[in-house]
Amino acid sequence: MNYFEESLNLHRSLKGKIRVSSKMDVRSKDDLSLVYSPGVAEPCKAIHANPEDVYKYTIKSNTVAIVTDGSAVLGLGDIGALASIPVMEGKAMLFKRFANIDAFPICLDTQDTDKIIETVRLIAPVFGGVNLEDISAPRSFEIERRLQDLGIPVFHDDQHGTAIVTLAGLLNGSKLVGKKMEDLRVVINGAGAAGIAIARLLKAVDNPDSPLATPVKEIIICDSKGIIHKDRDNLNYAKKEALEFTNPENKTGSLQDALVGADVFIGVSIANLLTREDIQTMARDSIIFAMANPTPEIMPDEAKAGGAAIVGTGRSDLPNQINNVLGFPGIFRGALDARAPRITPNMKLAAARAIAEHIRNPTVDGVIPPTLDEQVAWRVADEVRRVAEEEFGQKG
Repeated sequence: MNYFEESLNLHRSLKGKIRVSSKMDVRSKDDLSLVYSPGVAEPCKAIHANPEDVYKYTIKSNTVAIVTDGSAVLGLGDIGALASIPVMEGKAMLFKRFANIDAFPICLDTQDTDKIIETVRLIAPVFGGVNLEDISAPRSFEIERRLQDLGIPVFHDDQHGTAIVTLAGLLNGSKLVGKKMEDLRVVINGAGAAGIAIARLLKAVDNPDSPLATPVKEIIICDSKGIIHKDRDNLNYAKKEALEFTNPENKTGSLQDALVGADVFIGVSIANLLTREDIQTMARDSIIFAMANPTPEIMPDEAKAGGAAIVGTGRSDLPNQINNVLGFPGIFRGALDARAPRITPNMKLAAARAIAEHIRNPTVDGVIPPTLDEQVAWRVADEVRRVAEEEFGQKG
């Protein structure tokens, strides 16, 4: 099947993939009087008297805003708000399909950080959570950070969703190759939102003492200029902050230099960066998660020819697909059910472990659950809710 051509035909025929539907029919005057005037005044008065009642009487308890500015969409880059709508519609479908959450695309025609933050604050009353999506780094870090006081979960999925699913795959992969997480030397190529979030989660930067954490030994992050090190003068603030917990020996050089002796390569960058010869310089039984889409940094057969034991990509037609759909539906389901005001580092670790433990008997071609496994989101939701209730107390 030509997915590109058929997708265009599908979107043309449907004129969009989602719609709003009512939970009851309005067939009589009594129905009208209940859902609208005069009856609707009573829940309004109840909410006015006790704002927490909004969760009892409205869609807020099960509704997520998918907010983007279209600046970093899939592998397409900065295509703007209008062109991002099909992706956000698709994301809304996945929320509904896997976690029964009602989500709606909010595609903003601005890339001004302050305006995005202000807009999210202004529309927040109707939503139980905010999924930030496809916003370029480093602005995405600031936007998410400044919205953590909103009182509802605000979660940049391109950062944390990718990191959570990557950690899940690595937890199972390291066991299969007989290596401990705390002994792993990891190279990450790509220093945007996903790459830095992966590094933070693998090093448990935000919760090093958590019983859920198993920090890896060493991480080196590379960008298009090579290894990120302290002597470079072309680093943005996010890359400088990442040096606080990466590259402890201040190594310099290229991506290829970084790979020598490494146990793990994680790619969130561009296609066809590596060869089998590069993989041969890595440690025995290396793990490769090459997640550039649609073409990974190295194809699985080439990586295995170089000695890799386990290879994952972002593609659905190849083994070990590292896909955010394994994470975000269940994470938001658990957070909404617990009425968590934010998503904490422990909730992220709990999600990663739930995904990993869903695979009872991992194999080299199965270190991560299939993306269409309907039970993953609910397992993730249970663990996220449990941790959230421990941290915040039960509200749901």
